[in-house]
Amino acid sequence: MAINKNHEFEELDGVKCGIVEKNVQSARADFLKELLTYNGFTVVVVQSPPPKATPVATPIEGEETVIENIDLPKTFTVGVTDYTFNAVNAVFGRLLKTKQGHIVTQAYWNQKEADTIDEVPYYQHNS
Repeated sequence: MAINKNHEFEELDGVKCGIVEKNVQSARADFLKELLTYNGFTVVVVQSPPPKATPVATPIEGEETVIENIDLPKTFTVGVTDYTFNAVNAVFGRLLKTKQGHIVTQAYWNQKEADTIDEVPYYQHNS
């Protein structure tokens, strides 16, 4: 059970993990795995279960309703074995570093910037 929405943990592949992000695309999962592994965390990435789908069409009496198989993009859940990990605290507490030795900023974490400008506070960024 989570303390709040920003501090979730669950079991991924049989390991209790702090959830970093859920339902992310493959590229985002790779980015987070590389960044968190560099910062000393053991990262677990598993495929997210497909969303519960509800039929959008209501059947007309006497007609058959055919629900087509829709190929949904594969999404992933990213977690770290340190179940006390909180992404918000890690970013705003300036606890994570890039491979270049810069502090991870909010814009870098959200992949809005290719490199960090850690000298400028996050509240002064024009995003």
